[in-house]
Amino acid sequence: MHASDTPSAWVQRFSHLVPAEGTVLDVACGHGRHMRWFAERGHAVTGVDRDPAALQAAAQWGTTVQADIERDGWPFKPGRQFDAVIITNYLWRPLLHDLLGAVAPGGALIHETFAKGNETVGKPARPDFLLLPGELLRAYAGLRVVAYEDGFLEDPPRFVQRIAAVRDDPAQPLPRHRLG
Repeated sequence: MHASDTPSAWVQRFSHLVPAEGTVLDVACGHGRHMRWFAERGHAVTGVDRDPAALQAAAQWGTTVQADIERDGWPFKPGRQFDAVIITNYLWRPLLHDLLGAVAPGGALIHETFAKGNETVGKPARPDFLLLPGELLRAYAGLRVVAYEDGFLEDPPRFVQRIAAVRDDPAQPLPRHRLG
């Protein structure tokens, strides 16, 4: 789904939610297309992936952490938070709680991945890798949703679910984000 280096249109659309010069965590970062997007906008970026070759390419954009989070668990110390957590084309349900906890007050979460129905048009097709209707809304119920979509995209054909959300900051009583 991301043969090019172009960042996801969803990530681009909602990257304004990330606090200026804030820290960004790119989960399952691959070669770093989203790391590059945020680094070029002045953010300190950390990418985590299990593929050492992909991380070698991504390292030019920030800090990289090699970890097989499906086998070995969350690679960060408890309580470590980021101003943004970015996840695209990746789902590991046991990790959802850690992703939610990694969003700092005033921070953003942008998650986009495959949903039920994708098995009718291609891969991934295993239920383990496809979100159920409303699953991201339930997983990130502690955040304030800015945007959410669940449906079919044509180019390339795929079923996706995606969310952009922020963790309210008690120190900032008014919302600090603007709509797209």
